[in-house]
Amino acid sequence: MRHRRTYHEPRRYNQRRKNNSSSSGGMVIGLGLIGAVAGGGWAFASPEQHAAVISTAKEIAIETGAMRARAPQAGDRWSGCDDARAAGTAPIYHGEPGYREGMDGDGDGIACEPYR
Repeated sequence: MRHRRTYHEPRRYNQRRKNNSSSSGGMVIGLGLIGAVAGGGWAFASPEQHAAVISTAKEIAIETGAMRARAPQAGDRWSGCDDARAAGTAPIYHGEPGYREGMDGDGDGIACEPYR
């Protein structure tokens, strides 16, 4: 037994479009409230708590590659990107100690950049 194909009308996206201005306004208000609560909590925290939060944020930034563990220093010379990454100095920008064009694979001025 053959199934009969039915013709479907094309969807009319314009008819179903909702006005998202109220939902985006609610999101902005919600984010503002979260920021206010976090800022208020920060104001009442002790200096030790501030240091702990900053230390944790720094560790996360280093682990995710958003921040270097160690800035390049005069005299740095790495045999390759693996060594620079192991030392915590990657990525290395043009003009910084340890930068070499041979380590900049795409020629954009950033050597040993993380792979995305």
